[in-house]
Amino acid sequence: MNIVIITDLEGISGVDTMEMVSEKGTPGHRFALERLMLDTNAAVEGLFEGGANKVYVIDGHGSGNNFIKDMLDPRATQLSSGASGTWYDLLKKGEIDACIEIGLHAMPGTINGFLDHVQSSKSWYNYIVNGRKSGEIAQGAIFAGAYDVPFIMVSGDEAACVEAREFLGDIECAVVKYGIGRNKARLVSLDEALNRIKEAARKSIKLIGSVKPYKPLMPLEIKIEYYRTDMCESRLEWDDKVERIDARAVRKIVYKIENYHDIL
Repeated sequence: MNIVIITDLEGISGVDTMEMVSEKGTPGHRFALERLMLDTNAAVEGLFEGGANKVYVIDGHGSGNNFIKDMLDPRATQLSSGASGTWYDLLKKGEIDACIEIGLHAMPGTINGFLDHVQSSKSWYNYIVNGRKSGEIAQGAIFAGAYDVPFIMVSGDEAACVEAREFLGDIECAVVKYGIGRNKARLVSLDEALNRIKEAARKSIKLIGSVKPYKPLMPLEIKIEYYRTDMCESRLEWDDKVERIDARAVRKIVYKIENYHDIL
């Protein structure tokens, strides 16, 4: 069984302030990146203990460059997150059996969702798929689901884990913190967080074959609501696949999902 781990930073253990995510070069940000590697390695260990044959990892936060590569478990293989990169190629060839997400956060507007947002916390207000408000958890699952690949495990704050099960069913989840409002969190102890991630990853392997891929009805209607009208106008300048439906929102119909940008 071949598994892909997709990572983010907001839902990583030990991260409890926005500055730890956003202020690069600071001790807090360095600590967050170290915890990213430890959480990822805990998942890698759990997956292999559960029976995985190969484990691939994707640095999925921002534009990447978050991994401390010499800390990554050598049994794991890092992939490109690009739509034309290795992850896409493996999905297209049918060589991935399941995906998991490490360090996730909830969608915008989630009460006590630590650093809740979707894609850009500065410009995206809502992301709506077939009339249902969604976030990055559903987004990743939609893309993998287009290739009949299920998501079987998520780690992050409590709100993210609740959201994951609302969208994806009874998957394995590892809660590593509890949001206090948006910008603060109460942390699970660091060792306990790693234990939870490892155990959830180990157990998730058993779900392959029973958890179904997340496949909303096609064609997809995707609406993106922006914070300001100029942000909507900026999207129109470069994307001819969307139509403006009001001052702050665009809409597009997706008939086939071939790369990740199709659902953005």
